[in-house]
Amino acid sequence: MTEQARRTVASYATYQEAERAVDHLADQGFPVQKVAIIGQDVRLVEQVIGRMGYGQAALHGAANGALPGVLVGWIFGLLNWLNPVVSGLLLALYGLIFGAVVGALVALLVHAAQGGRRDFASVRAMVPSRYDVVADEDVADEAVRLVAELDSKAGANTESASSRGRRPRSDPAPS
Repeated sequence: MTEQARRTVASYATYQEAERAVDHLADQGFPVQKVAIIGQDVRLVEQVIGRMGYGQAALHGAANGALPGVLVGWIFGLLNWLNPVVSGLLLALYGLIFGAVVGALVALLVHAAQGGRRDFASVRAMVPSRYDVVADEDVADEAVRLVAELDSKAGANTESASSRGRRPRSDPAPS
């Protein structure tokens, strides 16, 4: 199976703008299964959200251990044929408690083993610098025309398209 050649139709600064362009294509009856939104120039951003001490490590570990504990306890409870609802809920509660305790202990051990090397909590995300809307080569000219219509309407209603980071990559097809 060969992959269809694709061409960039437009490039946007935010995902919401790219999503709006694809939504416009769908509203116009365009075959959107031939379109993709591709994040370009991706970088890893790790946002530090606070200091991590033993208490916070235990709390995070308990929260991470509670859900698997509930699920395992509930599944074991469902295997009891005599009274599956009561035993399922009771074992789910026991699983929640056991999972939280084990999760907290493991998190405390890991935090202590790091010896202060990573005393902060953070959230990681992959962040693209721009979002390209691409279309299969056989329908790209039509997509460029439709996106240009949207961009001209948006530019007339609000600020210009170029000032919002929007730049079409291909010239519209002649009318």
